[in-house]
Amino acid sequence: MTDLISLAANAPKAELHLHIEGSFEPELMFAIAQRNGVKLPFASVEDIRAAYNFSNLQEFLDIYYQGMSVLLCERDFYDLTWAYLKRAAADNVIHTEIFFDPQGHTARGVAFADAIGGIARALGDAQDKLGMSSKLIMCFLRHLSEEDALATLEEAQPFMALIDGVGLDSSEIGHPPSKFERVFAKARELGLHIVAHAGEEGPPDYIWQALDILKVERVDHGNRALEDGKLVARLADEGMCLTVCPLSNLKLCVVDDMKAHPIRAMLDAGLKPCINSDDPSYFGGYVNDNFAALIDALPLTRTDVEQLLRNSFEGAFLAAEEKNKALRRLEDYLLSVG
Repeated sequence: MTDLISLAANAPKAELHLHIEGSFEPELMFAIAQRNGVKLPFASVEDIRAAYNFSNLQEFLDIYYQGMSVLLCERDFYDLTWAYLKRAAADNVIHTEIFFDPQGHTARGVAFADAIGGIARALGDAQDKLGMSSKLIMCFLRHLSEEDALATLEEAQPFMALIDGVGLDSSEIGHPPSKFERVFAKARELGLHIVAHAGEEGPPDYIWQALDILKVERVDHGNRALEDGKLVARLADEGMCLTVCPLSNLKLCVVDDMKAHPIRAMLDAGLKPCINSDDPSYFGGYVNDNFAALIDALPLTRTDVEQLLRNSFEGAFLAAEEKNKALRRLEDYLLSVG
């Protein structure tokens, strides 16, 4: 078991489901709050950590948006992103596709240019200094209106060279993918990649909608697909990548016990899950921690772990040549460890 944990930890990998605002470690949050003169309802870093004791998605989102409030200028977004990238590099992440939530910032009066500028500058430095490639996915907040999402897509027009795709996140229940049909159609016309959170707390029908209405190229989470055999067959037939986040699932009570996590059933059904950290500072672990938690809890074989690693690159929005290069690097590593 320990050998599998080590194998996964040292392997080159991609992370495809990471909310940059959810990588906000309490120490950095507190430091930026002090730098910007923002008053948080916490007296110390320890108080912030204690506040990370939530039991469902909405309770998490409440503290998540509160943490965002300290991000005010380009430097803040750079520091946040760079901190994640250095931590991801320590986990041997060589390619990352990160989400950001512009509506959570522009609604507070933060300039779109400052948010995306800081994130993009850090991603550029990661390529130059860490050898890490990346894609940036702009998410729409599903608890807001489609009109608000359309306005955000319009506001993003001057920055299209920095944006690789669009996604859909925030409160799932009561906000089906169909609510955002028009804005995703416009995003597709712009040539952007399409992903969406579906089937985390929402029903399998939300995954059907993401596929048929939004026309997603990846499903973020997708746990509840297993409740619908026809949906499972379709996802397997299409080779659709599911960006699964085990520690997030446990923390938000999507699963009650890691021993009951559906990743084993997904693999057995021929689905293509990959392992991600979602909001690592809030959920207790980065990508290697997620691998370790699964390997500790489930009867995963070396073949399973290798497939999960391959899936991370196969599901990435890399050009064919870059994807093949990353997969060769992974295969060389797997051969080297025997």
